[in-house]
Amino acid sequence: MKSQISNVVSDFFFEYETQRQVLVRNRRVGVVCRLIQLGVLGYIIGWVFIYEKGYQSTDTAVSSVYTKMKGVGYTNRSGLEQIWDVADYVFPSQGDASFVVMTNFILTENQTMGKCPELPGKDNCSTNAECEEGRFKRTGNGHMTGLCLKQTGTCEVLAWCPVENDATIPDPPLLMSAENYTLFIKNSITFPLFDVTRSNLVEGIDGKYISKCLYHPDNDPLCPIMRLGDIVKFSGFNFTTIAKVGGAIGILVDWTCNLDRAVRHCKPFYTFHGLYGNPGETDRARASVGYNFRYAKHYMEDGQAKRTLIKVFGIRIDIIVHSLARKFDIIPTLTAIGSGVGIFGVATIVCDLVLLYVLPKREFYKNMKYKYTDTHQQDVDSEEGSTEKEADTIEKEAAKE
Repeated sequence: MKSQISNVVSDFFFEYETQRQVLVRNRRVGVVCRLIQLGVLGYIIGWVFIYEKGYQSTDTAVSSVYTKMKGVGYTNRSGLEQIWDVADYVFPSQGDASFVVMTNFILTENQTMGKCPELPGKDNCSTNAECEEGRFKRTGNGHMTGLCLKQTGTCEVLAWCPVENDATIPDPPLLMSAENYTLFIKNSITFPLFDVTRSNLVEGIDGKYISKCLYHPDNDPLCPIMRLGDIVKFSGFNFTTIAKVGGAIGILVDWTCNLDRAVRHCKPFYTFHGLYGNPGETDRARASVGYNFRYAKHYMEDGQAKRTLIKVFGIRIDIIVHSLARKFDIIPTLTAIGSGVGIFGVATIVCDLVLLYVLPKREFYKNMKYKYTDTHQQDVDSEEGSTEKEADTIEKEAAKE
């Protein structure tokens, strides 16, 4: 028993097993094998390493965006001249990565809380029964009092009076001067994995350059100051159309950096996308066109609360930062190489299938590849071998005598 255990241990530590290989001289199988191997090699080099950069680790950035609009707008409504600055036409206040620039508006001035007729088409009526007290309509402007006003043919409502009439949108837009407003974008990013921090105010962009530059994709692609009219044009919109009813534009700041190169080569790339409000959309059944909202300026006059209601049509700007940094790392490199080597086994599997199941001489190749054993035959051979040994022993003893 001890010797058997010793033999097992000895065999485990001091013997090496390897697979037996059969060299097949067949042109068709050889060509298939090499073509598959070349395809796998091309996939590993071309796709995994060159295109997908499988030898690099990746990281996304932590980003911060600060914005500032500049420009002065001018309107002349029925002889009433007015100047609009950033405090009037930017919502919310300065600094956000998502904001609205007002380009058109409907003004309802001197509203007071009281009772007044609803607009025609909102709550039409002919009797008081059609104006149930306490009821309100989702598209209406106030709370019904229960009276039907014969002079207007509409229900009386408790609301801010006079109620807003937004049936007619000013055309051309009142703030066409918004086309010349400028947007300043300041973006900072950090790649925590690689401990790299960058700003869109890259090398060569200083106060003197910023004071006179204006973004252009070919002439000044790194200038952080953009004209609103150019932003609209680059996004595929027509300024007059989008300024009338509003819309949304996305500015994508793309940081795709290869940190195996010098950090100064890590620079932003700006692209512009129309999100909605595209004048090219010809479906006239659209439920909601453009972009608008309302806000009010409240004040007191002669002890009475009043307000000016403004329905704003504007261009919503969403600044979106996309980032991806890559740098050489030995771990993904070895992982990519290991997976590639494993894929080479596909060639062997395919060629074995061809040899054993497709070619005319498949039985011959099968016999060459596999060595068959029979347990019964092995026992018979062992018995015959023992009988021969006994016979030899008897012969040797007889010879001695």
